[in-house]
Amino acid sequence: MSGRGKIAVCIAVIAILGAGLTVGLIAWTRSLRPISLQGAVVTQDSDPDKELPISDVSISATADTVIVGEGKSDASGFFKLTLRKGVRRGQLINLRFRHADYEPLDLPVDKVAKLYIAHLVPIRRQTPAASSHPDVMVANVRVRYSVKSTSAGDVGSGVKTFRVVNKGNTPCEGHPPCSPDGKWKAAAGSASLEAGEGNEFRNARVSCIAGPCPFTKIDSDDFSQGGRAVRVSVRDWSDTTTFLLEAEVVHPMVSDTVREYYPVIFGPALNFTLPSTAEGPSIEAEINGETIIFPLGPDLFLSWANCNVRGNEDQTKAFRCELKPGYRFR
Repeated sequence: MSGRGKIAVCIAVIAILGAGLTVGLIAWTRSLRPISLQGAVVTQDSDPDKELPISDVSISATADTVIVGEGKSDASGFFKLTLRKGVRRGQLINLRFRHADYEPLDLPVDKVAKLYIAHLVPIRRQTPAASSHPDVMVANVRVRYSVKSTSAGDVGSGVKTFRVVNKGNTPCEGHPPCSPDGKWKAAAGSASLEAGEGNEFRNARVSCIAGPCPFTKIDSDDFSQGGRAVRVSVRDWSDTTTFLLEAEVVHPMVSDTVREYYPVIFGPALNFTLPSTAEGPSIEAEINGETIIFPLGPDLFLSWANCNVRGNEDQTKAFRCELKPGYRFR
């Protein structure tokens, strides 16, 4: 073999060794990255409109009965667990979901790159003493709050719910619409409201109120600036979700008024969204025929419901109040 041939062989060998070293280094680096699992917790129901987010669910990841990650779901039902160092990809991992008001649930982790949607079944509790008394009826629920404004008079409100039907964990494979990272197949949905001649919308807002809400995104914001007509387009890259589009209808005039409207009720829970400028929110309701006003303070305490709130990207606040045992909407 000539000198040039030997040099060429040496260069080829070095290139192969370098490529192998690069591949090995990449694999080694990936093995050092912490493993994260994420998803959402919702109520189990055949109707997607009633798959309400569940907050404060204790979630733990176990490997060979050893806890390797812990966390809780937030107000939107979202959770993310970062597993401890030493957990290997492909290792048998189990997700445990625990909440005092729901049946326990264990989910096996079959893929790290997956959105885990946990559907929890409510525990039906009924004692003999409780069953001997009829449920307390809650009716004519209205939300009240004030907004400092001198430009418009209140005419009414516009409310519309719309559903985005999709099947989660379906690879997109370059066929839009997709999730923002291009990994999952998504579905798009939209809704619009018309205020009428001489009127316009103010404080328009949209919020996801049912289904795996953490895996949705507002694609088109044609509502936050108001106007005679408002429209919103959203994208969902997990299971079916339900959205609520709300806005006050005003007639341009000088005023400073208290806003009042009826929240949307899904099953045992009522849902409403308040603008960022809302002050002094309260809920007015008939409790067994008696009208009572309940100030909704920072603790979100109601004698007849458990409430939680989450902030949206547009600074609005989405509220959900679920009835306590012994109460029922009429």
